[in-house]
Amino acid sequence: MTDDATVTLTIDGHEVTVPEGTTILDAAKSIGIHIPAICYHEATTSNGLCRVCVVDVDGGRLLQPACVAICQQGAMVATRSERVERSRRTILEMLNSAVDLGQAPEIQIMMDEYGADRNRFPGAERREASIYDDNPFYVRDYSQCVLCWRCVQVCAEDAQYTFALTFRERGFHTQISTAYQVSMPASSCVFCGQCVGVCPTGALKPKIEWGLEQGWSWDQIRESTWREKKVLRHKTGD
Repeated sequence: MTDDATVTLTIDGHEVTVPEGTTILDAAKSIGIHIPAICYHEATTSNGLCRVCVVDVDGGRLLQPACVAICQQGAMVATRSERVERSRRTILEMLNSAVDLGQAPEIQIMMDEYGADRNRFPGAERREASIYDDNPFYVRDYSQCVLCWRCVQVCAEDAQYTFALTFRERGFHTQISTAYQVSMPASSCVFCGQCVGVCPTGALKPKIEWGLEQGWSWDQIRESTWREKKVLRHKTGD
């Protein structure tokens, strides 16, 4: 591949020429076609986890995740076919049945756009998790976590190189955690806040915002953050 090599494909009837190696998501964006995604973020590595961005490529047997699928010469891509929309709608319905999406406005917009039935899977098991209020800067509520990996990635090679966040358990019970499930102050976290910045739901939230939502007064919030900062200084020796 040379630096100026390109490929030409058709997306929703619009021909587009892009550099080799361009993803379908970026190619579509370059001509004003929006493809929804949850796990994708421009600051983190794409892994094709949520599958909300799937598109139909050449009528193939399997739909392709646009955030990682590379544009091919002559490809015919459909981003809003009936098959694609049905897949996105089902994924959103299943996600809604398992996770509290009450503070995920972008996902709620997607559900409305694709006509997702929020009650399609009544009685489905939901992911429950304790709220971790163990530091003065942000609160972790993993009952609202969609396992998009954004926080883990931005904490690792994609940005901070701190590696404070990882995964524990498997399957349905997978959860974001610190190594050995220690408190955040006891981990390698430097409290840069980048994980909070890329979180698409309310799973990671600034301490002040969370406290106000709980009905705390400013004095209560100050008291809580002061107490936790004192503990943090003691642990770090500052």
